[in-house]
Amino acid sequence: MRFYAQTPARRNLQVFVDLSAVALIAVVVWAAFAVRRSILLLAEPGRRVESAGDSLAEGLGNAGDAASGVPLIGDILKKPLQAAAGAGSGFADAGVSLQETVSQAADVITTVFILIPVLFVLLLWLPPRLLWIRRSSALRRLAESPGGADLLALRALTGPPGALAELPAPPGGWADAWRQGDRQAITALSAIALHRIGLRP
Repeated sequence: MRFYAQTPARRNLQVFVDLSAVALIAVVVWAAFAVRRSILLLAEPGRRVESAGDSLAEGLGNAGDAASGVPLIGDILKKPLQAAAGAGSGFADAGVSLQETVSQAADVITTVFILIPVLFVLLLWLPPRLLWIRRSSALRRLAESPGGADLLALRALTGPPGALAELPAPPGGWADAWRQGDRQAITALSAIALHRIGLRP
């Protein structure tokens, strides 16, 4: 199996297209993660709320513990302080929830930003490459099989004129030479058929 053509012009084009596709995919992935980093900055308020809520809850909890030691009214003082500490914990939980929401949104947006362009690039790039690999393998097997040169010559005759028009035609024309089994003409025609797809005889 051959992945690249043997003729320089087609091989250079294939290498250029492959490198361009890989570079485009790399740029898309880099841009998607840059967008993700930007989105994650939105979680900063959530981190601040979480930190403030934790500090508030800890401070009020400590105050409640200290108030419980006050004679007679210690338990009465402790209850509202503990309730306020619970509210502080609620603020901290809200901050955590905001951070998780922002993180999930960043993950979804990053995935979409990567998947759609990469799938688009792959759909434009891979099918032609795989088709060329399949065709070149089939033509190479045909060239190496008995009678394959005759079929390749016929393929050159029925295809676009191109290189065929540039060669000096044998007496009676290429079709007549092929019908008569002219080995020199058949060899030249099969070489043209292989050259069209980027292969050498």
